[in-house]
Amino acid sequence: MPTTQDPKPQLIVSYRERTAQYFTEDLGSDLGRHIGLEMVLIPPGTFMMGSPETELKRQESEGPQHEVAIEDSFFIGKYPVTQAQWRAVANLPKAKRDLKAEPSNFKGEDHGNRPVEWITWYDAVEFCDRLTQHTKRPYRLPSEAEWEYACRAGTTTPFHFGETITTDLANYDGTDDEDGAWSGSYGDGPKGIYRQETTDVGSFKVANAFGLYDMHGNVWEWCADHWYENYNGAPKNNTIWPSSDERAERILRGGSWVDDPGLCRSASRHRNDPVDWYANFGLRVVCAAART
Repeated sequence: MPTTQDPKPQLIVSYRERTAQYFTEDLGSDLGRHIGLEMVLIPPGTFMMGSPETELKRQESEGPQHEVAIEDSFFIGKYPVTQAQWRAVANLPKAKRDLKAEPSNFKGEDHGNRPVEWITWYDAVEFCDRLTQHTKRPYRLPSEAEWEYACRAGTTTPFHFGETITTDLANYDGTDDEDGAWSGSYGDGPKGIYRQETTDVGSFKVANAFGLYDMHGNVWEWCADHWYENYNGAPKNNTIWPSSDERAERILRGGSWVDDPGLCRSASRHRNDPVDWYANFGLRVVCAAART
């Protein structure tokens, strides 16, 4: 179990054992290694999407909190898409647009197990389209509701492992801003470190109850939905919420290595233009369960 200098670990983490159902998509080879994409089955159910008004660091865009029904099971990536997986798919035939095989800023020691970053929303969609062409399975970006449901995995706390977070459990900025703009701690949690870069996917070895890793921190993950200022009028199921404006900002979830802990909460929402890319924007893919 990860350790910290904080004397109250019971405030930090809740571990639950669960056997996950999954399949591995064969993506061929990359730099002499076999590359697979592990997809975990997420069962149907209901949950309260968004944050309660009492949650620390809550933003108005996270409300009103509302019940959402996930009507059908689906598969979602066990980890954020890695650079090795990205390269393998970028070398597949084009669907609609070109992809850079090496977009990422942070390479890591093995040149493949860091999450891909520096990608636009359109790049993420092209990745899914190429996967669909190659595998004949319907890959896409998750809806925002699917992402939060998968992240929470039955929990109602700010993080899937409890009321707070530490940099032993996730990759974010755990240090205080010199000008007091943010705190490196969340609630009763301790301060931490600032790695200033991404980390290998799964390196913290802490999964949620669905068997998913890196849902908090490391890289923001693009979702399919367009941005709305709040959840008034939001779907009550896991369908994607589009708008009539194709240039509308898109949703990102999960927080990243450069963000404070409050932005890494399960309910935290971020938005950006679909043509923008940064060194903390990545993705995680979804596939309909019926096609496996």
